[in-house]
Amino acid sequence: MTDEPHQMCILEVLGMEPGPETEHKPEDQALPEPAATPEQPAQGIMEFAQPQQSTPVDGGPDEDAMDEGDTGGGEMETGSDGQDGLLPEDVRLPLDQLLCFSLYSATHAMHRVYKPLLQKIGLTYPQYLAMVALWERDGVPVNSLTERLQLETNTVTPLLKRLEAMDLLTRERSKADERQVRVTLTDKGRKLQEKTRGFARCVLSATDLDLAEAIELQTRIMKLRDKLRGAG
Repeated sequence: MTDEPHQMCILEVLGMEPGPETEHKPEDQALPEPAATPEQPAQGIMEFAQPQQSTPVDGGPDEDAMDEGDTGGGEMETGSDGQDGLLPEDVRLPLDQLLCFSLYSATHAMHRVYKPLLQKIGLTYPQYLAMVALWERDGVPVNSLTERLQLETNTVTPLLKRLEAMDLLTRERSKADERQVRVTLTDKGRKLQEKTRGFARCVLSATDLDLAEAIELQTRIMKLRDKLRGAG
């Protein structure tokens, strides 16, 4: 499969007409398929799933936890010969077989899919995630937003300052508790959501998954995330 449907989707979202280089080429003139890349992206698929309760994660995938499977966290067990479905104690996996690297590289691939879409609205990927969280629930304390994004406060604070400078949100101390700073979208910030219509469709097109497959993948990733948190 080529990435032509995805390219056409991005052009449509960006309001551009396809040029000669994006028009369909006959099969005998098609470019070679790119080299195989790691499995489907791990981030961004959550757009397609139904909202669900889940435990926040503080960190990324841990190589040491990759063979935990469905043990439910805690101390990992290792088999001596791999016959029990677990890795032998002395196994040394190559890079492309490391689960953590597959998730890591898929995340970067997802960022590249989002890049031309986010350039249209003038946001970076972390800024976009913060705006998505606020479009879901506005007027929240900074600490709640930090937990929602699973980021440290010293990472979220400069991000919010930048969005405030862009007139997309305001930060004000709560009158009920001055220790709390609440984040509220401006009219400009709320209207920006309209410009993101079509993003989810383009991302789904890039994955080459149908909707049911994307939801299943997202569910499995979230389960893996929670398992790794319990093991960490």
